[in-house]
Amino acid sequence: MFWLEIIAGGGNSFAAETQQPNVLFIAVDDLNDWISCLGGHPDCKTPNIDRLASRGMLFTNAHCAAPACNPSRAALMTGIRPSSSGVYLNSQPWRPVMPDAVTLPQHFRNNGYEAVGSGKIFHGGYNDLGSWDDYMKQTGDPKPDPAVLNDPHSRAGTIIWGVLDVEDSEMSDYKMANYAIDYLGKQHDKPFFLACGIYRPHMPWQVPRKYYDMYPLDKIQLPKVSDDDLDDVPPAGVKMAKPTGDHAKILKTDNWRYSVQAYLASIAFADVQVGRVLDALDASPYAKNTIVVLWGDHGWHLGEKHHWRKFSLWEEATRAPLMMVVPGVTRPDLRCSKSVDFMNIYPTLCELCDLPIGGYLDGVSMVSLLRDPDIIWERPALTTHGRLNHALRDNQYRLIRYRDGSEELYDHKTDPMEWKNLADDPRYAEVKQRLAKSFPDKNALDAPHDTKRSGKQNRKKQGQGKKKQQPANK
Repeated sequence: MFWLEIIAGGGNSFAAETQQPNVLFIAVDDLNDWISCLGGHPDCKTPNIDRLASRGMLFTNAHCAAPACNPSRAALMTGIRPSSSGVYLNSQPWRPVMPDAVTLPQHFRNNGYEAVGSGKIFHGGYNDLGSWDDYMKQTGDPKPDPAVLNDPHSRAGTIIWGVLDVEDSEMSDYKMANYAIDYLGKQHDKPFFLACGIYRPHMPWQVPRKYYDMYPLDKIQLPKVSDDDLDDVPPAGVKMAKPTGDHAKILKTDNWRYSVQAYLASIAFADVQVGRVLDALDASPYAKNTIVVLWGDHGWHLGEKHHWRKFSLWEEATRAPLMMVVPGVTRPDLRCSKSVDFMNIYPTLCELCDLPIGGYLDGVSMVSLLRDPDIIWERPALTTHGRLNHALRDNQYRLIRYRDGSEELYDHKTDPMEWKNLADDPRYAEVKQRLAKSFPDKNALDAPHDTKRSGKQNRKKQGQGKKKQQPANK
């Protein structure tokens, strides 16, 4: 694939000339399928993410490699699955067990690109500074005033939210977007890989008041939840759901409606930051020669399956946004309903940018789908949460198998909310057998845990403050 674009800059004072496309790589933390272009919540307003989706390919059945920040991001950024690396949980540093892995931005650097980034791309303290020519880490956010902090309708246990009476410019995500905006406004002699990590809607869902005002409390619609949803789920699944934990606290404190409002408000805030970056790209001389990828690292439950957070193998936790705009390849308003997972992003970008696909990658290129979303594609998406716990999602079914061998099977054609477990129905034995062939042959032993982050210490306090940056482990 050969690229040549000479863009005279209209109102710009310089021109961009490159033989390879640039990449704008936008990650949005904890963003589930509620965005309006995916239709996960009837009231969600995401005009900026929607306009990006309308410019190219929206993958409507895309799934993370793991339903937790660290293993999901480590897998996407290295091209190596949790079952291959042993990095299954947030408390397992990825670089020590993958010392020779070449990360996505590192691979671009090695092939003539400048790789820069801001915000959360890798998880927390496990950033890989050797992957970047320049990098701006996220800063702290303002705290709510004491009245909000002490409001019983601004938290339920460790699920925390609240109104901020501050300007957008005081928020970390605004500053991370500014980094990308400033970079797009400068002249660059080399093609670039520009990553921008937006932290919201990660908790705490504390964003400026105007975003809360977009969703009046009395108009909030709650997720559809069945009271007996866990009755046919095996004990291993119920253990993941923890219905007596977060969900019980939300109900006991009458906070379901408040927390949904806060999550929607946080999505709206994130959407505005994405829009600011897209506006900067459109105004730059790089607009016609830049691939744009937007992804969420995993989904998020807000009561479905009586569960909150990610950390499960059901649709709400594994499905996340993925969209790609590729000049000369994608067409506007394309949608692909084939099941894909985020392991495919690395090899796809390599093919699109004429980079060699060297080393060991667990994914495959999706360029054929970008060209024609209706081609035959029979590769299920695989998600892993903890060693030997896997979910496979194809174009119709989800098959979950836990470490103890217990299973769940859902037919999304008739049961999109996954309310009826069909795993014990003999009529679906052939479906299970076919899907089970895609469970990984290798299940790597658990990577060592960071003792500072494991156990209770790994349950982040949902506050603010700067995060300590770890040096790269080469």
